[in-house]
Amino acid sequence: MPTSSYFTILSNSCLVLLFQAFFISIAASSDRHTPENHIRTRAGAPFKVALFADLHFGENAWTDWGPKQDVNSIKVMSSVLDTETPEATYLTDFVVYLGDVVTANNIPIANASLYWDQAISPTRSRGIPWASVFGNHDDAPFEWPMEWFAASGIPQLVCPVLNSGEECSFRGTSRLELMKNEMDNNVLSLSKSGPQDLWPGISNYVLQVLSKEKPHTPLVYLYFLDSGGGTYPEVISTAQADWFKRISEEINPDSTVPELIFWHIPSKAYKKVAPKFRIHKPCVGSINKEKVAAQEAEMGIMKILVKRPSVKAVFVGHNHGLDWCCPYGQLWLCFARHTGYGGYGNWARGSRILEINERPFSISSWIRMEDGSVHSEVILS
Repeated sequence: MPTSSYFTILSNSCLVLLFQAFFISIAASSDRHTPENHIRTRAGAPFKVALFADLHFGENAWTDWGPKQDVNSIKVMSSVLDTETPEATYLTDFVVYLGDVVTANNIPIANASLYWDQAISPTRSRGIPWASVFGNHDDAPFEWPMEWFAASGIPQLVCPVLNSGEECSFRGTSRLELMKNEMDNNVLSLSKSGPQDLWPGISNYVLQVLSKEKPHTPLVYLYFLDSGGGTYPEVISTAQADWFKRISEEINPDSTVPELIFWHIPSKAYKKVAPKFRIHKPCVGSINKEKVAAQEAEMGIMKILVKRPSVKAVFVGHNHGLDWCCPYGQLWLCFARHTGYGGYGNWARGSRILEINERPFSISSWIRMEDGSVHSEVILS
């Protein structure tokens, strides 16, 4: 199929998904319509979260190969969400997009949100709320392919046409623009732009999961941090660490409510606990195929986390060939599973699932693969 025809079909499909999401959001139960800073559990059911990491939509966007990978990534997410919903009691309640949603350095158009919109479509069409954090590829400027300079020495201007009004652009789409477009166009998105004094880091915010049975009692706090990359260094800054410390002490002063942390690029602490060869106890996982590619510097966030007994686990993406969880002091450091068909590596795709039970309280996790299989189950609390 010619690329232009493919994108016309894909654009029409996206419109259908938008209409579906609109009616689903109207028909969904009141549990789905939560205020922007929290979400509620369902009575008598565990709270289940799917992590989608490193989707890399828009990779090689000017070729036939690239759009096919995006379609494959949609199939992975759809398979995970449908398989994790065997009956009404065991719905997936929430999705976290764990960075590198798009490969912006491969997208020669002005608005990478068009690809971002495709990436969130499986979640939105099922009426599931979600939140997102940024990775190092999401706002990267376009990188000119060497093959475009072959023969005549003048690069071809090859731009995918996602709609009639889209123009070629090579500057990338800023984090602020990506987040604004997600928030403005999706009632189910709980993502935030974060405090301005933490910019250029954007996705810094906290959500609370409230008990259905005890509507004013948080069951768990979910913290999201922007680990940088792309247009600025790969780091969680001192300002971000101080922000987490201040906010966590304000809303959870006695550390009685468990806390889970999400960002994209692993901290240097991940290197300290990484299995050397095979994954062995107390670590749990199935692939350990590369070295940890950590942030450029450690500026205090890990020292704060290890001192808080309420922090149970940190979840990251970035390394496509790692999916383990290892203890670090009293908390767990976990990789998600590479979900998207974009990005490097040919390892099978999947998603890390979290399940939070209220009575008795527990946090457990496993990897759900595209083919429906499950492995690497672990208790995190």
